[in-house]
Amino acid sequence: MGRMTDAVKHLLIINVIMFFATQLYGDQMYQWMSLWFPKNSNFEWWQVGTHMFMHGSLMHIVFNMYALWAFGTPLERIWGRNKFLFFYFSAGLGSAALHTGVNYYFFSEGLNALESAGLARTQIMEIISGGQYSPDWYNLASKSTIDSFLSAYNVPAVGASGAIYGVLVAFAFMYSEAKLMLIFLPVPIKAKYFVPLLIAGDLIFGISNVNTGVAHFAHIGGALIGFIMMWYWKKNQFNNNRWD
Repeated sequence: MGRMTDAVKHLLIINVIMFFATQLYGDQMYQWMSLWFPKNSNFEWWQVGTHMFMHGSLMHIVFNMYALWAFGTPLERIWGRNKFLFFYFSAGLGSAALHTGVNYYFFSEGLNALESAGLARTQIMEIISGGQYSPDWYNLASKSTIDSFLSAYNVPAVGASGAIYGVLVAFAFMYSEAKLMLIFLPVPIKAKYFVPLLIAGDLIFGISNVNTGVAHFAHIGGALIGFIMMWYWKKNQFNNNRWD
């Protein structure tokens, strides 16, 4: 693949530095830099960008940084640094937008269910803002509704995965015949089939609302923005222009 390109290298370095910083400062870093639900008191506007440089575990950052290097390098080599960075952060912001929008849906669904059962909104908000909940809520609405409500409010998003999914979509556009493999399915699959298969898995898990600990709609948001940008660029021959 040759020498690592500049933007990929600098993104990788920043992510690694941020990861080690979280090992030193722990909860404080996650509180400041993760993407919290806007109604949560921990939310700050800059988290829309900073969450892309935060990771929850060693395996999380290793997989993301490997994908950034493997799929981002050839794209930056063709597009140039500035165009790659524009694409990367656009996908990351799209990821944050869809993730937050879905969380609003789950939060509103749970809040409305509890209000319909006779609880006051101020009482509910006072409880969850203190990091608590009432076990009685599970008698007033389904378990999945309450779990999703609490998760939307209390669990922040971290990771570059949304931006990486955008990069994967771009790679599939540019190198559709390249053969890729999943770790748990070591069979070569062409990129034009591999990437949609990966996204379909996130869509299935996201819609079924299975608690996997993964922000599936964040992945889908990054992939969606990546697809829209690549479709537009290809239609307008924009891929032929470099931004150095």
